[in-house]
Amino acid sequence: MIALVLFPVTIPLLVRASRTIDGVTLLAGYHTAYNIVGVAILLPLIDRFTRFVERILPERGSPLTRCLDPAALVTPIAAEEAVRRTVACSLETICGSIGAGLTDTNHGTSARARNDATSVTEASDALRQAQEFISEASGPPESEDEQERLMRTLHALDHASRLAEVAGEKVEFGSVPSGPEDVRAAELCAEAMQNTALIAGEVGALPDASEQAAPVEENGVLANGASRTDQAMVQLEHCAKTLGELQLDHRKVTLGSAAGGALSADEAIARVDTVRRLEALARHAWPAALHLIDSRA
Repeated sequence: MIALVLFPVTIPLLVRASRTIDGVTLLAGYHTAYNIVGVAILLPLIDRFTRFVERILPERGSPLTRCLDPAALVTPIAAEEAVRRTVACSLETICGSIGAGLTDTNHGTSARARNDATSVTEASDALRQAQEFISEASGPPESEDEQERLMRTLHALDHASRLAEVAGEKVEFGSVPSGPEDVRAAELCAEAMQNTALIAGEVGALPDASEQAAPVEENGVLANGASRTDQAMVQLEHCAKTLGELQLDHRKVTLGSAAGGALSADEAIARVDTVRRLEALARHAWPAALHLIDSRA
């Protein structure tokens, strides 16, 4: 439309220029100017145009597996990066869902339970696809650093998959018994899941690991310059270790209460099993997050 409107101006200029410039050069110059004007007009509107295209052509696959592009299989380090991001996004989804279920007072609603189950199932499927994807990569990485990075990513994938298996069991993690140690275990697991989701979100979002500084400790306490990821990693480690110690004591005390008649055998075993699952979630979340961070270095 702009070209047509400007014809009364451009045609006389082209006729005048044709006296000294050959037609091929004039044609090339006109088309070059035409493209430049088109780009200059569309460039400020590119974001709106992108959103418009995304609305009329929505992504059909899961957003968790968006990075698993078959084109990345040609380059091992690109395939590893795609898997790392997929693991991070899946881990964030699973831990975010579990953490919200353990802290939400309305976790008992059927709608919330269905949403959590869908999130965990989708993330578990994404982890399975990531495992199949990395198995099809063309050969091992060339350098030792790249091999170390791939090993870390595979460790993270393994622990995330095991965490997904525990989360996928038919258990309502929000339905924690009212005993003080049971409540404490749920609080520790919820905090561990929230910190893991934060770390996984940072890993999946950042393009370069060099932006994250290594943890700096002074007498066991993080220095002021430590990042949010570092602080979350320290808290996650603390929750996982504390929950592991609590789980052993809880098992002994709970089964002892059943033997003394304070609890029925079924109730005692159910409590022990619930805390065992909570401890397993934190036990796999910690190394999964740790290997994700290390794989970026």
